[in-house]
Amino acid sequence: MARKEITYIPSAEVCLKEIHIVLEDEVIEEVGFKKGCAGNTQGVAALLKGMKREEAIRRLRGICCGKKSTSCPDQLAQALENMV
Repeated sequence: MARKEITYIPSAEVCLKEIHIVLEDEVIEEVGFKKGCAGNTQGVAALLKGMKREEAIRRLRGICCGKKSTSCPDQLAQALENMV
C-alpha cells in the first residue's frame, strides 16, 4: 500500500487555515480541517472518505464561494492535486 499524507495551507480567501489529508493507494482515508465551518467541513470529510483522489478533484475543483474566486472545497481539490 502506498500511503501519502499532506498538510496544506489554503488561500487566505477562505476561512480554512489548514487541510490535512491521508491517502492509501489514491483513496481518501482521512480529511481534517483547521477552522472553517465545522458542520460543512465534517460533512465534506465524511462524504469523501473512501473516494478516489481523482474523483474528489473532479467534483470539487472550481467551486466558488460567493464572489470569491475559490472556496473551501476548491482548496481541498487543489490540496489533492498537490499529492501527485
